[in-house]
Parts: sequence; structure tokens; C-alpha cells
Amino acid sequence: MRCLLFACLLLGSFPSFALDRFQVEGYALPNGLQLLLKPGTDRGHVAIRLVVGVGIDDFKCGDKELPHLLEHLLFSGIDASGEGGLEERMQALGGEWNAYTSNADTTFVIEAPAKNQRKVLDLLLALLTQTKFDDNAINAAKQVVEREDGGHYSHLQRWMDRQDLGHTASNQLAVELGLKCPERAEVGHLTREQLETVRKAWYAPNNMTLIVVGDLDKLLPAYLERAYGALEAVDPTDHLPLPDINASAAHERSLIHGFVGGGAKLHWLVPEPVLEDIPDQTFDLLKDYLDWALYRQMRLAHGLSYGPWAERELFGSVGFMSLNADLERENVAEAEQVLEDMKAELLKNGLDAETFDRLKQAAIARQSWAVQGNSALADYYWSALGDYEDGRFTDPAKELQGVTLEEANKAMRELLLQPGYLRIEKPLISDDQLLWALGAVFGLLVLGVLGWRFYRKR
Repeated sequence: MRCLLFACLLLGSFPSFALDRFQVEGYALPNGLQLLLKPGTDRGHVAIRLVVGVGIDDFKCGDKELPHLLEHLLFSGIDASGEGGLEERMQALGGEWNAYTSNADTTFVIEAPAKNQRKVLDLLLALLTQTKFDDNAINAAKQVVEREDGGHYSHLQRWMDRQDLGHTASNQLAVELGLKCPERAEVGHLTREQLETVRKAWYAPNNMTLIVVGDLDKLLPAYLERAYGALEAVDPTDHLPLPDINASAAHERSLIHGFVGGGAKLHWLVPEPVLEDIPDQTFDLLKDYLDWALYRQMRLAHGLSYGPWAERELFGSVGFMSLNADLERENVAEAEQVLEDMKAELLKNGLDAETFDRLKQAAIARQSWAVQGNSALADYYWSALGDYEDGRFTDPAKELQGVTLEEANKAMRELLLQPGYLRIEKPLISDDQLLWALGAVFGLLVLGVLGWRFYRKR
């Protein structure tokens, strides 16, 4: 295996091989650690991504900050020099690092000089295996996580969340449908024992993928087999099932965001239908088409919104397509009618073939320049791990090329025939209403003063 890797890495120095970003050398160490190694075009640099298969969705509502807190805690230090000493060691190697916790995974992101790649990987391994948890470090990490989440979760914020006043439109709909927790998870109650349990259960080589892209050291495969291959595997921990829709939601609602203002946002959200015979890229192209249709109608034809947009989001196991527009408060009703007319026209006549083909070719063309450099390539592999098989990632351009107008029309009709959920975000009162209210208060004060003076004269 090691000789084969050497040969592949040598071949990777040839431009024709290296430019094929979808061909990646990948294999598993005996302990289950998945490795993806790709020679990049930028010399003297490597991009490293360690993806740990644990994220926010693996915990119940009250404990969802556990993986996020653990991520920060692992940077608290590996010896008496603490967090500062750990950062100084990375600086001395000329590298930079960070980490991110998402719904699905926790990922350590490193940029480093190629000459120090093995030393940097040594430091990453030390962070994973030598970090000791103490109460001071845990409390410091809790404060950082709390600040990142928006500061102390006050009683007022909790009350607003319970009254459906603290979320954006899509998040609020997800809460109503049972796809998202209604309140923000807190960290104060999390214990050292819980953090140690998460570390032992999830931070194991058979739950990790290490991605290295760039000017690869020829001894890198042997080093990884020796150093990272010494990590001990654990029995896999089952992931929690992703939530599905288990409650009903009002089809039309106004959400209060702010106290005074003349603006508003319109959101029409609808669950994406599950169509077994249609690839997911169909909905990507449909989103591009709806984005353009909104622009044509809301901005160019009616001048209601400067930048309307379509968006795809995932909550639990359910994907949503949304059509959105920034508006003036007084234009909400007109915008709703324009949206209804647009949907009716699409359902009647289908997608315009010429427009669909133009947007499809633009989406395909974007793939040629969408991923540039070692870092972007490493991030792409990180985001597309589910599409890796037999040494190759799926080519999005080929997937997009295979989408037909008939498939897009079928997806469009299945989507738009649903009633969906209309959400209007706006401040409590408009500027004009505030002026009228202030005028009324001033008038009452004047009448009060005049009445008091009249009473005194009598």
C-alpha cells in the first residue's frame, strides 16, 4: 500500500494528473482513519482538514452545545504553557488553525508551510490526545461559546423565543414543524464527565477523515501510518435520527422583527418533494431559475425589491425551497400577488426552455473556476465527502449536464403545487405609525395642560 501511495504521489506532480480535482488518492488505515491525499498546484503550502463525524444533530436539545464546547476546549493547551503556548507553537511553524462545529461534523482547519506539514500534524495529534480538561479551562471555553452564540441567554430572549419572536422566518417555521429546537442550547450545565464521554465516543480514528491537499511530503503516507495509525479505534456510536415533520404550522404568519421601521421581508417556504427518479442537482438548477424569475418580476417588472432571492435550506431530514424578497412595508400585499401570479404562470406554461438552458450552462461553467487553490480544494473535499467513491468525487458539471428540462418541470410542478408557508417579517410599527402615535401623545399632553389651566382658572 505504501509503495502504491508513493507512486501516486509522484504521478501527482504531472499537471494532467493534478488538475483532475475529482481524482483523489484515498484509503483507510487499519484503525479506520480515512485518508484523502491530493497533490495541489500551489507549491510550498498544504491545506489540512481533519473531519470528526460528530455535530450538533447528534445530541438532544439541551446538550447540543457539547461538541461545540469540546472543540473550543481542545485548544486550551497540551502542557503548562496553556492556550497561549499552544498557539505560539503553531505560530513558530508558520501555520494557522481554527475549528468549526456544524450540524453534521466538527472540522479542524489548518493552513501551513509544506516544509512543516509533519510537525503541524504532530501538533494536531497532540491536541487530540494530550489535552487535559480542568475546571478553569472548561469555564473559559464556556464563556467563549456563549459569546459566539450571541452572549448571555437572558430571560427576555428565552421569552421571545417561546413567543415565536426570536427566530428568522425559516428557523421559526422549522421550530413550528418540530424540525428545530425552540430555544437556544446553553452551556452552563454541561459537565466535565459529559465532555470526556463525547471525546471517548466520537474522537476516534474510525470516526475521522484526514484531508491533506498541496505540496505533499513524499514521506507523508509513512508518517501518517506510524503516527495517526497508533490511535485506537472504538465501537461506533449511533447517530441520532434526524427529525422529520411531526407538527403542523400556520400557512400564513406575520413575525415581529424590531420595533420601528418601514421595511419588511416576504418569505414563501415549501418542503422539497422527495422524487426518487430525479437527481438533487435538478433542485439546484430550479433554484437558479426561480432566483432569476423573482428578479425579473419583483425588480425589473414591478420595482418592488432590489435583490429578491431563492434559497435552499435543510432542517433535520427535510429540505426547503424558499422565495424571498426585501420590500417596503406598504408593498407587501402587491408583492404577494406578484408571487402568486409568477407561480401560476410557471404551473401553466412550465419553464422557458431557452432560459433554463442558459442558466444550466452558466451553472456548468461555474464549476470550472469555483474551486481554486489548495485551501478551496480541501474545503470542497470536506463538503463533498459523501460523494467520494472508488478514488473519485462526483463531477458536479456532469451531474448538472444530465438534468433535463422535463425533470426540472416535474420538480417545479411538484414543488409549486404545494400551498407552502408564507411568512412576513416586519417591525412592530411603521415610521408613520410612530409619528402618529407621538403626535397623539403630544396632543393628549397639550389637552391635559390646557384642561389643567382651565380648571385652575375656574
